[in-house]
Amino acid sequence: MTGYSYGEFYDWDLYYENLYLSHFGIARYCRTNFEAFLDRQLECGFVARTMMEQRMRQHFKPFLAQIAVLGSRQFGRFEWLKDRYYQRLIKYLDYWCWFCDFDKNGLSVWDSADHSGMDNQDLRAGHIYSMTIEGVDLNSYLVREFDAMSVIAEGLGLEEDASQWKEKAAAMRGRINDIMWDEKDGFYYDRNERTGEFVRYKSASSFMALWAGVATQKQADRMIKEHLLNPEEFWLEYPLASWAKNEKGYYQQRRGVECTWMGACWIPVNYSVMHALVRYGYQEEAAELARKSFEMVLSEDATREYYNAETGVGQGLNPFWGWSALAYGMPFELEAGYDPTDPHAEIIPLLSDITGVEYRFDR
Repeated sequence: MTGYSYGEFYDWDLYYENLYLSHFGIARYCRTNFEAFLDRQLECGFVARTMMEQRMRQHFKPFLAQIAVLGSRQFGRFEWLKDRYYQRLIKYLDYWCWFCDFDKNGLSVWDSADHSGMDNQDLRAGHIYSMTIEGVDLNSYLVREFDAMSVIAEGLGLEEDASQWKEKAAAMRGRINDIMWDEKDGFYYDRNERTGEFVRYKSASSFMALWAGVATQKQADRMIKEHLLNPEEFWLEYPLASWAKNEKGYYQQRRGVECTWMGACWIPVNYSVMHALVRYGYQEEAAELARKSFEMVLSEDATREYYNAETGVGQGLNPFWGWSALAYGMPFELEAGYDPTDPHAEIIPLLSDITGVEYRFDR
């Protein structure tokens, strides 16, 4: 399904692309690509985050259970996960929780910025193979995975397991708040596991703590009012900047063939943050983010990989068949009060219903 002209299949891309396809009633890739990745799982639980040229030091980002829930809710059943894939999901999460937590404080580390998917944010997530940074984003994704696993367990009739996954999610929320929240700055910072110190760079990755429901209302208010909506940090002309404008290393325009996350606007971040804003009662701000994302993507001749947050000009692959298409559905999701990233939500073909457009598959 995916791959673009890169000729590769990636982990979190798969989740966001299937969210977009769910708007048209397409669920098949939630299962086929999920199975293709998990069928290559190593005995230790490791699943490479790329399929064609496997990166054997980079474990699949915490999205597999969320992909399975997204598909299962559309299939109307969870039985396909019973035994084989449920057990593999447990092993994959065990790998995150044990092999990627060297100081055993309950928080996992990225291999590097490249592993995080925010390719060149080395300042906050580390260089390739460094394995030193406990990511706010990483551990927030794990919260969401534990929540998704509780839904899967319930769907399989495993009530005791479901309760345990809920407890894991609650415990992880507590650890993120206890260890990664900085009261002085009103911000969640990544942590260097070796030194125990905050990595004091403000990245949009920290807003994933809002998407995962980690923050209290008071913490969310500070994150949103002091940082997210700050035009000197993330709320630029075409929000959101992926890296705060007033931070060291910030820039917008692509250099060479890179995928830059040092300020450029990426739609999957906007999409997740839109739902986070709704969660914490910022409906008007969510609507503005949805509108600006929609208009920015629609203004180009083709959907682009990412965008200049100061000018709105598209960058990267042209055309880009992937997660940027989520911008087309953002205003409609808000209008409908619909959040397909909620593991308990009924999944509906929203854009097919609105536009009358249906996908057809060549045989």
